[in-house]
Amino acid sequence: METFSLMRLAQIWRYPVKSMIGEQVSSIEVAEHGFVGDRHWAVRDEVRGGIRGAKKFGGLMRLRAEAAANGETHVHFPDGTNLIAGDPSLDARLSLELAHEVTLQSLPAATDLDHFRRGEPDSEDLLTELRAIFGREDDEPLPDLSVFPPEIMEFESPPGTHHDAFPLLLMTTTALRTLSSALPDSVIDVRRFRPSIVIDTEDQLGNPEFDWVGRNIRIGEVELRIGAACPRCVMVAREVSADIPADRAVLRHIVRQLDQNLGVYATVITPGVLTEGDAVTLGG
Repeated sequence: METFSLMRLAQIWRYPVKSMIGEQVSSIEVAEHGFVGDRHWAVRDEVRGGIRGAKKFGGLMRLRAEAAANGETHVHFPDGTNLIAGDPSLDARLSLELAHEVTLQSLPAATDLDHFRRGEPDSEDLLTELRAIFGREDDEPLPDLSVFPPEIMEFESPPGTHHDAFPLLLMTTTALRTLSSALPDSVIDVRRFRPSIVIDTEDQLGNPEFDWVGRNIRIGEVELRIGAACPRCVMVAREVSADIPADRAVLRHIVRQLDQNLGVYATVITPGVLTEGDAVTLGG
């Protein structure tokens, strides 16, 4: 294994509800499908059908989900309201917040294909639909969709998960620092980018994680496979809070200067437990 003595696990993020602000935790169990408790809940569009995230309902990124010690998932609204997932009043409050009829649904078995099947698009024109989802301007390219699992053409997420495509997203402190330097007038906050894992790469330069694609990475007792760079969508430009406002400049920079990508996707090779501070090693 190739070892970088200064590479450590800096942050772990879990997202109890798909597309809502997540929670930073000091340790987490990693199963074959990803983090235990991650994206167990997701919003369903009761008008067009299908599970939806903040690509469609940008207001989801202004809500925060928290997994309580008693197993409950709490949803926090900007006005201070706190409701529990499964509470019938939550669906009405979410629908009001998003100005669209929705329900919050828990993750069913992978065999419930109707739950995972894509809903009706907003536009009958495929290019218009894709440009809206990815936030691309007319002169900007769309991502190479071949990097995604083929099943997401039919399903909102691979059946049995509420992930967009892959179970984990890795970012580095170097990439965040580089982005901050390139965009001094933008708020570069980790919550914009929704990583599962942030690796402290100390004084490395640029976006070192891009060189990890196609390799295995060991973090403590957990081994992951880096599958592809992550093409970014409109979500990175959404408002998260008053302190993290909507900002199209972030997405413009990623698309035009970083070949559309920020961070890398990963799948689980060896499950286990991750803990902040774990050493990070790279293999072939």
